[in-house]
Amino acid sequence: MSYLLDTHVLLWWMEDAPRLQSRVRDLIGDPDHDIVVSAASIWEAAIKRAIGKLRFDTPALLQALRQDRVRVLPMTAEHALAAGDLPRHHDDPFDRMLVAQAAAEGLSIITHDRRLQQYGVGIVHA
Repeated sequence: MSYLLDTHVLLWWMEDAPRLQSRVRDLIGDPDHDIVVSAASIWEAAIKRAIGKLRFDTPALLQALRQDRVRVLPMTAEHALAAGDLPRHHDDPFDRMLVAQAAAEGLSIITHDRRLQQYGVGIVHA
């Protein structure tokens, strides 16, 4: 299976936060699973860090992303157009990009945001 980590899940996993359920931690840690992080999530985290809404260690984030098992998914023009065409169930542009990427790439999203299930993509609740 291939899983796309929502931004908050990426940060919880990176920080070994107790909020991340053990079953989700095990799923991410399973070497048989393809773990994907969108460039949109990295961008979102960087913006929130710059405005003081998030605190994280940039070298630790980059190290987590460089692990052999984490694949960074770039944003393409096709992803951007698909995100713009989604129904307005959710207005967060970063989450809409994740939904578009998950649909296009056949990924399930690991997220705490239950609103994303309205889009019909695979969801694993964190």
